[in-house]
Amino acid sequence: MARMDMSTETVELGAQTGAPDALFELGMLYATGRDVAADLVVAHKWFNLAAARGNPSALSHRIELAREMSMDQVAEAQKLAREWLQTH
Repeated sequence: MARMDMSTETVELGAQTGAPDALFELGMLYATGRDVAADLVVAHKWFNLAAARGNPSALSHRIELAREMSMDQVAEAQKLAREWLQTH
């Protein structure tokens, strides 16, 4: 799947609505460090949320990313995803 060419602000706005493609793109931003500081925990959070909303690419990216993370980092990412769901 090709990555969207959107500004960070546009992606963040789309993510606030829970749009799966915007959630996925935020995961890509944080996984690659494009326009933001790279953060695997935050990237996993966004991929997790995008996968839960039906983005199939997010699931494979989340699994791949988790292989590079510690169990504590994955647990933190899952906690952040649950917190996001409570407010959105």
